[in-house]
Amino acid sequence: MIYAGIVMAKGLSISNLIGAFPSGIAQGIIWGIMALGVYITFRLLGVSDLTVDGSFTTGGAVVAMMLLNGHNVWLAIFVSVLAGMAAGITTGLLNTKMGIPAILSGILTQFALYSINLAIMGMVANKAIPVDKYHLAITSRNIPMAIVTGFIFAAVIIAVLYWYFGTEHGSAMRATGCNSTMAKAQGININVMKVLGLALANGLVALSGGLMAQYQGFADINMGKGAIVIGLAAVIIGEVIGDALLGKYLNFAGRLSFVVIGGILYYIIVIIVLWLKVNSNMLKLFTSIIVAVFLAVPYLQEHQKTSFARAGKNAAKASKEA
Repeated sequence: MIYAGIVMAKGLSISNLIGAFPSGIAQGIIWGIMALGVYITFRLLGVSDLTVDGSFTTGGAVVAMMLLNGHNVWLAIFVSVLAGMAAGITTGLLNTKMGIPAILSGILTQFALYSINLAIMGMVANKAIPVDKYHLAITSRNIPMAIVTGFIFAAVIIAVLYWYFGTEHGSAMRATGCNSTMAKAQGININVMKVLGLALANGLVALSGGLMAQYQGFADINMGKGAIVIGLAAVIIGEVIGDALLGKYLNFAGRLSFVVIGGILYYIIVIIVLWLKVNSNMLKLFTSIIVAVFLAVPYLQEHQKTSFARAGKNAAKASKEA
């Protein structure tokens, strides 16, 4: 379940709210890792990829089943990343080789993954991973350690992505998303870049799903439902906060870092909403509102600057005429 581990407080006491923060931070980091994958497709490739709702569950399902079959947790995580990359490659090939629009390619892959994920879990909708029986990389039983582990995962991923997208190959991928026509004119195979970008993004999404399955102690067929919206929320919140705090000093590594911070802030907002005793069934509505608000902020800021600039020009023109 997406909101597993967050418990509604019995009363509106500050201590209950503060006590719920660590769990929210731990889960926010995990979702922040997933948001890094969304950032790659949404911002760097300029592709609206809906595969993530399925590949997130794929990561959790693969980790759960491999652990239940006696495999090492790190091997399980590695295989989950490969499974997520396979899902991304499928979406990429549907788009580049079969001419299906990217958004429809993602929907088709996500739709197919529902059955595939069920098959991975032995046609059972939920698989428990008892923390007392299996060695897990991250668990809600030890939230402080879960936060540390999550930060380590996030820091390593950000460092690797920062390095990769600074290489010639990574720059070619960024160029593809920035201006595919110009990139193609420079001899870049844009179809290959799109497929690789989708594979990388969904590999990170599956990694996040594998970590979440361990943290909450089970994999569920619906655990990735709405993941794309949460990922977008983390990306947008992180970008808005990063631009507000650092402005022109915000570099690529900073943007990646603020994406993870955006995931944490999103989950803190969820905690506050639950603390206020809002029905948990209304969380999707609040998520949509949060995403819409933060998406509108850059536009409104630009519109405000343009309005002020126009007013200044009109005032200057009026004073000259006078």
